[in-house]
Amino acid sequence: MQNTRFSHARRIFLGLGLIASLTMVGCNTTSVTNLTPGSLRANPSQIYTISARIKPRGATYVEGTVLPSIVIDGQKYRMTRSPLGEDIYEFEYQLAPGRTELAYYFEFTYQVSNNGILSSREDYTQIQHASIVGRYVLSLEAIRGPVGSRISILGRGFTPGDVVYFDSTPVRTVFESPNAISFFVPAVDANKNYKVSLGGSLGQSPVGTFRVDGVGGVTSETNSPIVTAGPGASSGPLLVNPTALSLKQGQKVSLTFTTPVTASTGGILIDITTDIPESVIMPEVIVPQGSNTVTVQIEAGHAGTGSLFCKGPGVNELVIPVTVR
Repeated sequence: MQNTRFSHARRIFLGLGLIASLTMVGCNTTSVTNLTPGSLRANPSQIYTISARIKPRGATYVEGTVLPSIVIDGQKYRMTRSPLGEDIYEFEYQLAPGRTELAYYFEFTYQVSNNGILSSREDYTQIQHASIVGRYVLSLEAIRGPVGSRISILGRGFTPGDVVYFDSTPVRTVFESPNAISFFVPAVDANKNYKVSLGGSLGQSPVGTFRVDGVGGVTSETNSPIVTAGPGASSGPLLVNPTALSLKQGQKVSLTFTTPVTASTGGILIDITTDIPESVIMPEVIVPQGSNTVTVQIEAGHAGTGSLFCKGPGVNELVIPVTVR
C-alpha cells in the first residue's frame, strides 16, 4: 500500500524517523510490495540489499516513468532496477558498525497522461523496519538418531553460553566454534519427534525437528527391522561401580564398567566425555574381547563439580556425578 504525499513538512517528519508508523490514507494508485525480509542475516561487509516491487496502476500511467528512491535516516538514495524481475528495484545500504535495526521508507515519482497532458505524481510508503540477526542456524547435521548420538548444528553467532533444547528441556550441549555447536541426544522416549531449539543470551532460535530412534532399531507396522545397531547391540543398561565419585585433588579410585553383552573381536569401546575435563584424568575405556567388564583408574585433577557421560554401542547412556574437592 502507499500514500500520495500531502506536504513537504510531512516528508521531513518521516525522514527524521520521528514516528514509528503511518496511517494509510489517500488514493491507491500504486502497488508496492516490500521484498526485504524483516530479519536480515549479519554479514562481515554490513551491506544489505533492500528491494521492492513498485507498479503504478491505472490507464493514465505512462509506462517506464517510475523513479523510485529509498529514504534512510533522512537521506534519500536512488534505487536501481533489479535483475530479479520486472518492476523490482533495489538499493544496497551499508549499515554503520554496531547498528542492529534499520528503518526506511520508499518514495517514487511517475508520469500520468490525461487527455494528452503529462503530469507528475509523487507517492510514498509507510515506514518499514528490519533487524540484523547475528545468530542463525543454517543446518542440522542429521534429523534422526538414537539416544546418545552427537549431532552438530551449523550456523553463525554461537556462544559458549548457548544451550540446545528438546521441546522445552535443555540437553547436553558442546560449544565448538561461533559457527558450530553440537548436542547429545538425551534419554527420551524413542520413536518420537522433538522440536529442537537453541537458547542463550541472544534469545531462542528454532533449529528443526529431530526424531529419536530406538537403540535396537526402528520397526515398521509389520515389525520388520529396518535399522540395526550392529553386532553385540543390546537395549540393556551400562552398569558402573561406584555410581558416583567424590574425590580429593590427587586421589585415585578404580571404576568398573559392565556391559550387557560380551565383547567380540576388537573389544567394546566405552565412549566417555565430561563437562569438567580439568578435574578428571582417566585412560581410554575398552572392554576386552570375550569379557563384559573392565576396570580403569580415575585420578582427581582440579576442583570442580560435573559428570562423566558414558556411552557404548547399543547401550543406554550412563551419567556418573563427579565432585573433586
